[in-house]
Amino acid sequence: MNLQDTIIALATPSGAGAVAIIRLSGKNAIEIVNQFFKSIHKKNLTNQKTHTIHLGHIIDGKSVIDEVLVSIFKNPNSYTGENVIEINCHGSVYIQKEILQLFLKNGVRHADAGEFTLRAFLNGKLDLSQAEAVADLIASDSKASHQIAMQQMRGGFSNEIEQLRQELLNFASLIELELDFAEEDVEFANRDDFQKLVYKITSVLKRLIESFAYGNALKNGIPIAIVGEPNVGKSTLLNTLLNEEKAIVSEIAGTTRDAIEDNLIIEGVAYRFIDTAGIRETKDIVENIGIQKTFENIEKAQLVLLLVDGSRLDARLLDVRHKTILDLQKKYPNKKILTIINKIDLLSEKEIESLKSNTQQSILISSKEKTGINKLKEELSKLANIGALSNNQTIVSNSRHFEALNKALIEINNVQKGIDSNLSSDLIAIDIRQALHHLGEITGKVTTEDLLGNIFANFCIGK
Repeated sequence: MNLQDTIIALATPSGAGAVAIIRLSGKNAIEIVNQFFKSIHKKNLTNQKTHTIHLGHIIDGKSVIDEVLVSIFKNPNSYTGENVIEINCHGSVYIQKEILQLFLKNGVRHADAGEFTLRAFLNGKLDLSQAEAVADLIASDSKASHQIAMQQMRGGFSNEIEQLRQELLNFASLIELELDFAEEDVEFANRDDFQKLVYKITSVLKRLIESFAYGNALKNGIPIAIVGEPNVGKSTLLNTLLNEEKAIVSEIAGTTRDAIEDNLIIEGVAYRFIDTAGIRETKDIVENIGIQKTFENIEKAQLVLLLVDGSRLDARLLDVRHKTILDLQKKYPNKKILTIINKIDLLSEKEIESLKSNTQQSILISSKEKTGINKLKEELSKLANIGALSNNQTIVSNSRHFEALNKALIEINNVQKGIDSNLSSDLIAIDIRQALHHLGEITGKVTTEDLLGNIFANFCIGK
């Protein structure tokens, strides 16, 4: 990859459409496009102001390829920090190909995946965390994942990390200075203030690390396992929630033998519902494998919906149901388990009222008749609790950032141990340097070619 090249790529999805955008970036982008652009107002693109749009034709020799709008963004006031041209042409696949081929034959190179954003990072338009947020923003498919990406792209996370890093760097400088005067036993870094800073950094890192489970779930969809005995209506509930026949519904016990999952967005949050095999004792080898997968999915789920057949409940079976809840809570003490009593369409009003009074922590529904489904969705929204997003609290959703934060916390804990043990400044300085290194990896203060390659390889070509 030669970053001095002028690059080109389709910025809109491939295929036919009403319009398409072809983007060029590089020092010579404006001059190159000007050679093949004939303005209807006889304007020379090289003399035009930045952030202006011009109507004309893209011409290959005497052949007119298309009537286009050309947008000019001059460095440094562009996305990449270089001269950028965006050609808005008609969305014919043939027209797109002809324009791309015209410039590729005349000194322009096809952009690599994420190269526009890579250049934005290298030219100081974005830090690494913000650059990664661009990919998350493009991939966002719910309000929650969009909000997390926007917050990160606007620099909320970067600012918090950079502030911590700068404060730690200031103390590190003082400690490094002490090493130059080691023989004179001079102390430049106030140990009480340093202790307070270490405590502050530890608290912030722990908060950010703890937010990852929540942020990652919001980004990729909150996993919810629908579990219960056979024939309690798990598959019917999944179909009702998705409003489609996703899972096979049958009165034959053990129909669902493998996990079936799909996504649903409720109040701007993506949920990943997993319909599981019914839990029971069976000699069927294949069904037993499905039941084992049920427990594996419970492990992965953020929330467990325990479904019970309301038509089979009596005083004795209520005790059994409670035992099932207790068994699950004992096996998975950190799981949120929401009990749902299904098939209330088969019950009388008196029986429903009795269930309501005896099972106040449960939700009563009929998947078949879609009764109580809205209440279930409301409860799911409460459990998702996206208040942190509306309060602009920093939430970590990137696994690379999560790993770097954990490594930084380990080094900060080592610094704390060094302070408690009255270690010499030179030993404490080693751990501080490592903590600074890991914090710098998040924003791109510290990078390697492999790191950048791994990050930007996951981008789409035109971005």
